[in-house]
Amino acid sequence: MPPIPVKPGIYKIHAHIIGPSALVTATEHALKHGAPVITDRLNPLPIEQDWIIEPSEPVPGSPYVIRLAHHEEAGLVIPEDKLYVNSVPRNELAKFTFERVIGGVKILSDKGLALRSGHRGAQITLVPPKPEFQETWTLEFVSPIDED
Repeated sequence: MPPIPVKPGIYKIHAHIIGPSALVTATEHALKHGAPVITDRLNPLPIEQDWIIEPSEPVPGSPYVIRLAHHEEAGLVIPEDKLYVNSVPRNELAKFTFERVIGGVKILSDKGLALRSGHRGAQITLVPPKPEFQETWTLEFVSPIDED
C-alpha cells in the first residue's frame, strides 16, 4: 500500500491488542538507548502518551518524526529494532511512514519494518510487516501542534 499523509499535530496512538485500550507510552526509566516505549492503559496525565507527529522535512512526501508533545526534545529512536524515546538531535530521530490497513494504520520505519505491540506493558518492537492486528494502530488527533 502507498504511504498516506498524516496531518501534523498532537496524537494519542492506540494499539490494537487484546484487552483494555492501550496507548503508546514512554516509560520513566532510561536504559542504554533511552526510555523504552511500551503500550499501556490510558494515564490520567498525558505527558507520556501525547505525541507530536510531523514531517521530518518541510517537503511534500517526507517521512514523519514522532516526538513527545510535552517534552519536545525527546523523540522516537530505533536501536536494535526496539522503540525508545530519547533526547537526540532531530536528524537522529527515527523516520516513519503510515499505510492504511483494515481497522487503522500500519506505522513503518524507514527500513520498512512495522511497529508491533505484543501485549500491554511490552516494549514495542519493529518486525517485517504482516497482516496482524498487533501491527495495527489508530491515530487519535488531539490538537494542532501550536495549541496548548
